[in-house]
Amino acid sequence: MASNDVSAAILGHFCRKYLWWEPVAEESFAEERVIAQTMNLGTYDDILLLEQTVGRPRLVEIMQRAEPGWLSDRSWEFWRGRLSFATGAEIPHEPPRREFHAATY
Repeated sequence: MASNDVSAAILGHFCRKYLWWEPVAEESFAEERVIAQTMNLGTYDDILLLEQTVGRPRLVEIMQRAEPGWLSDRSWEFWRGRLSFATGAEIPHEPPRREFHAATY
């Protein structure tokens, strides 16, 4: 199996394991969402496999582009510490938050 085939198989396994709901409009989940959900809920063994499969630079990219709700505060702190130390990357101290702006009249 080629490297891309192995990566696709591993991410497919993580998708089935950690994304239990139906995707919107019958489309498959985006790779970024599968990776983020595995970062958020994965076992330590899955975390090690994820790092090996996609690489730490890709995980940093996922954190920098994460949407609100993708990673819990606890997971964010774990990954921020782990990836900042390993790569020297700048990662925000807090995960992105949803913002609600009430209309003012």
